[in-house]
Amino acid sequence: MRTIRGRKAEGSARRRQRDVLCDVMLSARECETWLTLDELAKLTHYPPASISAQLRHLRKPEYGAFVVEKRLREAGRILRGEDFGTVWEYQLTRRIRRSMGRRRRLRASMRRALQPAVC
Repeated sequence: MRTIRGRKAEGSARRRQRDVLCDVMLSARECETWLTLDELAKLTHYPPASISAQLRHLRKPEYGAFVVEKRLREAGRILRGEDFGTVWEYQLTRRIRRSMGRRRRLRASMRRALQPAVC
């Protein structure tokens, strides 16, 4: 742990930006809401460029392998001065992991042992 002016910093008191963003995005997903970078910046108090980088990180397997969906915001839904150019909105979903049972190849000796004996 690092020390700050002679005190130990609490390890669990401070959450990572990626964790905060992930929680906000998953909560928005439950409400079926799409959020722009500007809206995420206002909700989390992090800069939009940093939020964009964290969304890229959330796609990586070591950070959860989430699916980050992206679409253009409809012209009628643009709010508060965001009408300068293209506005993207994002939604985060959990990737469904499928475990496919792998069939092992039986060795020839094992196959012979499993076959019924012929008289």
